Amino acid sequence: MGLPTTIAIDGPAASGKSTLGALLAKDLGYLYFDTGVMYRAVTLAVIKAGLDFSDEEAIGALAQQVHIDVKAPSVEDGRDYDVLLDGEVVTWEIRNETITDHVSDVSTYAAVRKAMTDQQRRIAMENNVVMVGRDIGTVVMPDADLKIYLDASVEIRAERRYREIIERGENAEFDAVLRSLKNRDQIDSNREIAPLKPAEDAIVIHADDLNVQEVLEKAKELISCV
Repeated sequence: MGLPTTIAIDGPAASGKSTLGALLAKDLGYLYFDTGVMYRAVTLAVIKAGLDFSDEEAIGALAQQVHIDVKAPSVEDGRDYDVLLDGEVVTWEIRNETITDHVSDVSTYAAVRKAMTDQQRRIAMENNVVMVGRDIGTVVMPDADLKIYLDASVEIRAERRYREIIERGENAEFDAVLRSLKNRDQIDSNREIAPLKPAEDAIVIHADDLNVQEVLEKAKELISCV
């Protein structure tokens, strides 16, 4: 049997799934697609439009209208891709603290998830893809050839996120990052629509005691067994 052409990687925030997805995609020559950037881009669109984060109807309508693209990186500054919101590159803008604080709220709305899921499925049909998110194996690509759920303790994930922020030259407090991730986990795992959880046929990798290379090797072993 050949290599899997659709690989779904799910897991909580800052579990390392994006890093794993990018490395696997590069190794296989596949499209790397972190679906979380779509919800971040919609959240940015909400801010630009001046909408209230509690206005589900208006935000759902906006999500149906915006055009989001993910393309190969145009600048060598550590990014894995360019993210475009209605033609404007917003790759780093969607990583700011305000977006992080509100993206889970926006992503709980049914109309937003439907709009983003439709785009994600279209991309999956057009490419050999490593798709990363929170509901890829359960909702977006339930028929993916390989499903991986990458997990780690919230403390380990907070430390990882904290280092990322500091390395970008931004200010951060570890305790604030930890609180934010705990809140994010609570929202993502308990939302009514597409809650964060492993697909029944996903293979779980616990990454607390593994470095990036060790996680990658485990994933590559799984690919060879599909």
